[in-house]
Amino acid sequence: FIYTTAKKDYAKKLLEVLDPKKKLIRHCLSQSDCVCSQGCYWKDLTRLGRDLAKTVALDHTTQGFPAQAANWISVPPWSGDPEDEELLRLIPALGQLGQAVGHGDGDRKGTGGDRSVP
Repeated sequence: FIYTTAKKDYAKKLLEVLDPKKKLIRHCLSQSDCVCSQGCYWKDLTRLGRDLAKTVALDHTTQGFPAQAANWISVPPWSGDPEDEELLRLIPALGQLGQAVGHGDGDRKGTGGDRSVP
């Protein structure tokens, strides 16, 4: 899934580029799914309704996840370069994380969030 602080219309356009056939990304959370504090939007991973011990977020800034910085993996900002393979470099590390937590189909027991993303 995608979780962005962008408005829903922008997120939809982004999904059209990233997954035009709608086969890879099943859910998109946007600004309306974020917490707004002092005019800043941030992503609250508890809203996913998943065990945070088994959840990671890839982002170019920790500002998006101030309450769950331990779940954050830094990636460089994407500039639209079709040759960019940064996410592919993370596959081995993400595979190791998945094995370490016994990823299966995921533990969907919430951690207090008000929403569950399948």
